[in-house]
Amino acid sequence: MSHLDALRDNLITLDLRDKNWSPALAAAPGPAEVDVPLAEVSTPVFTLDLDLVAGNLTAMQRWVDDHGASLAPHGKTTMCPALWQWQLAQGSWAITVANEPQLRVARDAGIGRVVVANEYLSPVGLRWLAGELDADPDFEVTTWVDSVAGVEQMTGLLEAAGARRQLPVCVEIGHPHARAGVREHDDALTIARAVVDSPRLLLRGVAGYEGSVPGDSPQTRVDAVKVFLAAMADRFTAIAPLVETDDAILTAGGSAHFDLVAEILGPVAERTPNGRLLLRSGAYIVHDDGMYAGLTPAATRTGPELQAAAHVWARVVSAPEPHLILLDAGKRDLPYDAGLPTIQQVLTAGGLAPAPAATIVNTNDQHAYVELSEPGSLKVGDVVRLGLSHPCTMFDKWRSVLLVEGAEPRIRGAVATYF
Repeated sequence: MSHLDALRDNLITLDLRDKNWSPALAAAPGPAEVDVPLAEVSTPVFTLDLDLVAGNLTAMQRWVDDHGASLAPHGKTTMCPALWQWQLAQGSWAITVANEPQLRVARDAGIGRVVVANEYLSPVGLRWLAGELDADPDFEVTTWVDSVAGVEQMTGLLEAAGARRQLPVCVEIGHPHARAGVREHDDALTIARAVVDSPRLLLRGVAGYEGSVPGDSPQTRVDAVKVFLAAMADRFTAIAPLVETDDAILTAGGSAHFDLVAEILGPVAERTPNGRLLLRSGAYIVHDDGMYAGLTPAATRTGPELQAAAHVWARVVSAPEPHLILLDAGKRDLPYDAGLPTIQQVLTAGGLAPAPAATIVNTNDQHAYVELSEPGSLKVGDVVRLGLSHPCTMFDKWRSVLLVEGAEPRIRGAVATYF
């Protein structure tokens, strides 16, 4: 059985305007009948290895289940509804999004349960959401609040929209010098009581994001994350008796510290009646060869073993100096905010071969500058596979993703992204 079956209903036909388009792909009889050697497409292209994605999905879901938690993976990582549907089919409880536009994508894709991991105060957005919730009793959305002013604005806007269903919200807990979220314990309780008093909102629990907690070193950051999670636990313990929904949600967990979230918050959720620990990790589905290769819990503590499944393939288009070559991929195609890509393999007539020692040292819009350890070790026309860093800035440069299978990669289809 091919893992392509998990995505078959969401495969698309690429058009000429898509960067991933090639004549060989256009010649396929249909989107579900693509079987093209990677060597036969243009460059650059962005690919996902289906076997590695499937392995990551299984590893993460098993780990979450073993720790008594639920998973609402952050959809902003890929903005690919086809992958969201696969995550839900593998056992995810919901999909997380970051804002109203992403929520609209989830709604259009038929995602039935969505967490908006943010304050949601747009008058137009709340009016639209009220209409969607009233029209579909099975559509479930939970969002966040971190101020009494936010509670009052949401209440007034939902009342003005004529909302009939109450909107579940979690009180967001923050950390000094970090991102949004109420800082003080008593203020969090005040906000929770304001939600309970609102005729248009329902208190559902407590939320936070440990990934923005600062630290001067990896260890001091881990220590600070533990302090933050302990504070979240205290606020949840105080707020949980006020929760108005069937489950009391305690949610945190990016892609770097979800093991600490399970360790510290898991017991708190477990001893709370109807408590649910909800992790929101997003990068695990594709992982990477850079930032998260070093930050994932398994790298320094314990956690699921994940593998980098996303790559860009680029061609050497110039060799103007003995130790310098240029690739036909740059900032428009490659993530560069958390480390530059690495050159991993060379696509040859006989398959994939290890790449010679070479380092990407800079990128322009459409080019990558590569320093060669040995002159001539990569030649004009060579196609290389690039290892990438930071999944959240991989996908946003592409309208589609090519799906590959096999040790000698063959393209089996494409799915859409929506940024």
